[in-house]
Amino acid sequence: MKPYAESCEQNRDPILSVLRDVFADRRRVLEIASGTGQHAVYFGAALPHLTWQTSELPENHAGIRAWLDEAGLPNVLPPLALDVNDAAWPLEQVDAVFNANTVHIVAWPAVERLFAGIGQVLAPGGCLCLYGPFNYGGTYTSESNARFDAWLKARDPHSGVRDFEAIDRLVAEQGMVLVRDIAMPANNRTLVWRKAGR
Repeated sequence: MKPYAESCEQNRDPILSVLRDVFADRRRVLEIASGTGQHAVYFGAALPHLTWQTSELPENHAGIRAWLDEAGLPNVLPPLALDVNDAAWPLEQVDAVFNANTVHIVAWPAVERLFAGIGQVLAPGGCLCLYGPFNYGGTYTSESNARFDAWLKARDPHSGVRDFEAIDRLVAEQGMVLVRDIAMPANNRTLVWRKAGR
């Protein structure tokens, strides 16, 4: 039985509208933390010019493979075993990276290693697209995000809605510059950075 996340169904079309634009000239995308696999098959079907590389912790691979097997898309690849805490990531360079709803789930040291890893695998001129809730100036953008942050911290005190400025500093250390900050439904954002280079 395929895993299912309601949030993927709710946010996939708004995210796709952004990806159609920012990934229009991309070719090979690494999706970090593919979760259920729902985003991969939806975006892969809608963006056939992309080779979409899924990745996840090994215990989540069976669920992703179930979605991929059913969809049968030639441009969506089976998941790599990827832990953001690993020093070396198991793939060649890509010209785009996509991640949704991870930085508020993992502890801050893992967030730091996530962006260090992205810096290693993203080619010069590459594009990073990050989706999720963020604070600005240390302030929640909505009451619902404040409640979500309290829920996250009650579940795991090392998690929580991150400050945009702290994330942007980590990304800047990898030679990337913010080019888009897009308001999304449900008080989320899509942030897009470009890496210096060609």
